[in-house]
Amino acid sequence: MTLYGVGLGPGDADLVTVRGRRVLEEADVVYSPGRLSRSVATEHVPEDRIGDVDFPMTRDEDELRRAWKEAAAEIAPRAREGTAAFVTLGDPNVYSTFGHLRRTLSAFHPEVELDVVPGVSAVTAFTTALGVEISSGSSVALHEAARGAAPTGPDRMVLFKVTDVPATHERLTDAGYDVVYGRRLYMEQGETVVTDDPEALSERDYYTLAYAEKRDVDSEPATATFEERTRERRSDGEPATTDGGPRGGAESERGRTASGRTPTRVEREELAEGEACGDEPAEVQSR
Repeated sequence: MTLYGVGLGPGDADLVTVRGRRVLEEADVVYSPGRLSRSVATEHVPEDRIGDVDFPMTRDEDELRRAWKEAAAEIAPRAREGTAAFVTLGDPNVYSTFGHLRRTLSAFHPEVELDVVPGVSAVTAFTTALGVEISSGSSVALHEAARGAAPTGPDRMVLFKVTDVPATHERLTDAGYDVVYGRRLYMEQGETVVTDDPEALSERDYYTLAYAEKRDVDSEPATATFEERTRERRSDGEPATTDGGPRGGAESERGRTASGRTPTRVEREELAEGEACGDEPAEVQSR
């Protein structure tokens, strides 16, 4: 039969696609590689049909390859005998753990058929939540920015895994970029933060993204002139809203900041899960 790689979207159970939900409801077993993806899947699948796969908390590539071989050996028989699904946050082919499983199954269990169900990527969810428009004719680059990394060059970038926001922010602004951040957008677990203040995100969190745009980039479409009329009608000062919440300028964004608390056990486990799947999140720094 078939193994489906199902993208769950950015973390809100309502953002799972219609096809993705149907596959989850019909699958004999649904495998989850982490706590967050499991919490979304259980909104559509009973607990007794959820299968877990374990990964060692290491960056050792030999250990990770061994873990993926064991996971494939667990999943392959269920996929041969019926229908199985493997869920990931976002889209299965965009910065996802599913690629590791796909390659391992293709190498050691080629008889298993694979089918990928796209999900709402963090890229599109992030830009929507922040009210950022990538207009026709524009280009945007995707990069990881863990541990204070700050890729430069493209006019516009969406950065994943921004685990050291102050360091990344300093380097990007020095290079001529304006930057806005979103943390745990569309996620029920943890605090959602949207801000352009790097100090508001001094706590490290694996689920932090950034949008960076060069200050001198010409990004106005022809209809941008209409926005002046819109601003005039908003003379009462009411902020515009998006699906991600109100956007009333830097001051109101800074009001939605992290609480300054020590990271919880669950958040530490989430970081470890990402690391075990081959990613390189920074260590959580307790206060």
